Amino acid sequence: MNLPDLIAAYGYWAVLGGTLLEGESILLLAGFAAHRGLLDLPTAIGVAVVGGFIGDQAFFFAGRYYGARILARFPRYGANLERAKALLHKYHLPVILGIRFMYGLRAILPFAIGTTSISTLRFQVLNLAGAVLWAVSVTCVGYLLGRAAEGVLGDLKRYEELAFLVVAVGGLAFWWYSRWRGRKKGSEPEIRTSR
Repeated sequence: MNLPDLIAAYGYWAVLGGTLLEGESILLLAGFAAHRGLLDLPTAIGVAVVGGFIGDQAFFFAGRYYGARILARFPRYGANLERAKALLHKYHLPVILGIRFMYGLRAILPFAIGTTSISTLRFQVLNLAGAVLWAVSVTCVGYLLGRAAEGVLGDLKRYEELAFLVVAVGGLAFWWYSRWRGRKKGSEPEIRTSR
């Protein structure tokens, strides 16, 4: 099975799985695949919206219903949670809309929001709006990168496997490095608030 067949068979499932957590690399690849005609751009965006929405809702509900128990088990995250709450108190609308653009904070922020008094309905509406904004913008960047690369390199069919490999390895390397750096510091990345 070659790469186009794999993308046709599993591409949308990969987009859904990748967007449940972080997902920028998978969305760039989906946009590139849509440019190549391997995926349908509107469908890839729709799947990304669903994955992004469900992932953040899961973290929100974990904070809402299990926040105290999780913090009791992992007290070292308490300081980060308090900083996240302070940030939310000041800027909750742009923070909720922009969660997905804050790499490395996508799990802690919805969790933190779940521990606050922000209503579930308000979070769901803003979460959906943020998921749409994120999915459209990042997937379209991948699509436009495909067009730009084709303008420079000509027919991308010769390079598509290499391009997918480079983006996938780069995304995984960045993800691994950010996790490794967080562990090396002994905690998750800190959320800083302006004073």
